[in-house]
Amino acid sequence: MGSTTRLLVVDDETEICDFLKEFFEERNYDVQTAYNGLDALEKIKSHKPDVVLLDMMMPGMDGMAVLKEIKKDNPQTKVIMVTAVGTQDKINEALQLGADNYVTKPLSLDYLEEDVKNKVSKLVKQ
Repeated sequence: MGSTTRLLVVDDETEICDFLKEFFEERNYDVQTAYNGLDALEKIKSHKPDVVLLDMMMPGMDGMAVLKEIKKDNPQTKVIMVTAVGTQDKINEALQLGADNYVTKPLSLDYLEEDVKNKVSKLVKQ
């Protein structure tokens, strides 16, 4: 892979953002974090991430609203929804809105890393 993959982690829990940032930076990803929906949309404009790990449940602008905005302005950006409460209705709604996948907390880092790699390989092929 010629260029570094840009990743944006969006979660209102700063420990999760910090943990995932460290995890992916150790694997040579360029990682930004955002702690709310509005911050996430700003980072997407400036950072142009390849993949966004997006928490579904955040105060203020929730993950669904952020997902709609991402897909409207950056349809090529891959979005993986992160949820603590995996209600099938919400997950289905996210997938219909254009989410590329979802993971549930507590996170399986091996699965998450593999999923991010898969999303990036699809970006490269397009």
